[in-house]
Amino acid sequence: MQQAIAMLDSGVGGLTVVKEVMRQLPREKIIYFGDTARSPYGPRSSEEVRLFTRQIVDYLIQYQPKMIVIACNTAAAVALEDIRQHVSVPVVGVIHPGARAAISATKSGYIGVIGTDVTVRSGAYVQALRRLSPHVEVISQACPQFVPLVEKGMYRSEETWSVVRESLASVRATPIDTLVLGCTHYPFLTEPIQEVMGPGVELINSAEETAREVSTILQDKNQLAEKDDMPVHQFFCSGDQEMFQHIAKEWLGDQIQDIPCIWQVPHIY
Repeated sequence: MQQAIAMLDSGVGGLTVVKEVMRQLPREKIIYFGDTARSPYGPRSSEEVRLFTRQIVDYLIQYQPKMIVIACNTAAAVALEDIRQHVSVPVVGVIHPGARAAISATKSGYIGVIGTDVTVRSGAYVQALRRLSPHVEVISQACPQFVPLVEKGMYRSEETWSVVRESLASVRATPIDTLVLGCTHYPFLTEPIQEVMGPGVELINSAEETAREVSTILQDKNQLAEKDDMPVHQFFCSGDQEMFQHIAKEWLGDQIQDIPCIWQVPHIY
């Protein structure tokens, strides 16, 4: 049996990481869980987010994955170390890869971070960035309206463009040259965010660096999928399957077009 990479998020946002992992590692089997019934995680307490993350991991571990990717900045900010102590397989988050990419990209040393309330309050990105570059200036901004719009599939609507302009007004007025999309839902909004911030600001999506870290760990452990392995991906969501499947198929496009996929709504709580 081909061992999978298990990935989880509060909803559809982690699909941005799934897409990059599939691009870099097309033979790897993905098991993805989007907790769409309880999304968004941003307004919740850290204790709730840790509980939800543990519940999802406990569900996914029955499939004996070779690695777990917490493809959710909110969950990674408050639950990463807890999950690492809870399971025996490698656990990868998205915050440290995103921080590395931002440090590599910035020329001025002024970096913006946008994310959910929990992620911003946790200070996880500030800590990660300053661990890499102690003198970097970090401007953080919570954007709580973004995730619900993405979960409703409204990321191309006029309302979304208006919300993005309003939410980023204060960040736009700062001297940053790099902006970390500190929530895996936010790459769905790349076009309006880039327009608001202007061409002088580079947007950092942690997906590429996260996928690279996944590849490195699996290679070091000699666990990369064999050349003849043909993946059958599994996608789980806790809420509206029709909306989840629509967004997933639209976002992943050709990468799952000719690959068998299983779609399920499990009961985990």
